[in-house]
Amino acid sequence: MDLYEHEARALFEEHGIPVPRAEVTDSPQEARAIARRLGGPVVVKAQVKAGGRGKAGGVRLAADPAEAERTTRRILGMDIKGHTVREVMLAQPVDIESEFYVAYVLDRAAGRFLAVASAEGGMDIEEVAAVRPEAVARIPVDPAEGVTSVKAGEIAEAAGLPPRTADVLVRLWEVLVHQDALLVEVNPLVRTRQGHILALDGKVTLDDNARFRQARWGEEGIAYDDPLEAAAAAKGLNYVRLDGEVGIIGNGAGLVMSTLDVVAGCGARPANFLDIGGGASAQVMADGLTVILSDPAVKSVFVNVFGGITACDAVADGIVRALQEVRLTKPVVVRLDGNNAARGRAVLDRHAHPLLQQAVTMDGAARRAAELANTT
Repeated sequence: MDLYEHEARALFEEHGIPVPRAEVTDSPQEARAIARRLGGPVVVKAQVKAGGRGKAGGVRLAADPAEAERTTRRILGMDIKGHTVREVMLAQPVDIESEFYVAYVLDRAAGRFLAVASAEGGMDIEEVAAVRPEAVARIPVDPAEGVTSVKAGEIAEAAGLPPRTADVLVRLWEVLVHQDALLVEVNPLVRTRQGHILALDGKVTLDDNARFRQARWGEEGIAYDDPLEAAAAAKGLNYVRLDGEVGIIGNGAGLVMSTLDVVAGCGARPANFLDIGGGASAQVMADGLTVILSDPAVKSVFVNVFGGITACDAVADGIVRALQEVRLTKPVVVRLDGNNAARGRAVLDRHAHPLLQQAVTMDGAARRAAELANTT
């Protein structure tokens, strides 16, 4: 679960990380009043769970309260990478001398966290990392040891950060641990001309598996920018909307991720990530197909299931029952493999549907789904 910038900022403040004064609103009129309270000039920042807000025009400087109102009116309702801006944060401007980048991210493969830091933070940090990787330090962090003052000094030195940032590095680690986060990022962390260290922007991703320990981030507090993601969440589906034309349903996150890659390799773009988990009941299938077919960008659907504990014939029964509830309007390609795959294919053959096709291999099914999407 990603937090909005203002939510991440609140966590930083709770843990003693210096941040500029700021307030959030969804009203242009209130933005004028906030700017007045903050002293006049403000930075108006779109609150969406997406990067690149500045380059998209979602971060603007307003010289006075009247301009803050006009700027807020202009930013509210903007579409930034598929996310609609419903709130803005107004923050006091900062006289910046230097910008830095710092983050802690989970390294799943190594079973530890990674501190990532650079003395060249700001909007172009991705370009810096790609063009000059030596400018970005990557320091392993043992979860059992954490980030002590000594470790923080090591990170700061490796990245060329001012020694005074070490305290912020320690406190950012506290945010990660106390909030069960998978990612804590500040870009930029700045040094002002007055010598202060401030976190100007923040990104925090929480571990959904630890939500039972984090009551403040309960389900009722989650706001979805995308209506399809909201509809899927209401049905208990693990769904993420993408920007392609081939709808994807699979059982198991690893299989679904592989499916996305294979579809992309066949010249089409995946429209979503949808993991139905270990089971594929009729209701789960119906819910999944309903959500995917509600996406106007979807031109074909690829159902990719590997039968394990749930056998393929049971999955096929679920698909057949689901088709009795859902009116297919777009072609669906099904690939069944694993436990009782032959029986599952026979079930689908017996209940032939004009818009449902089968393929034996994953590559073959992906190619067919891509062809259908590109010709529909």
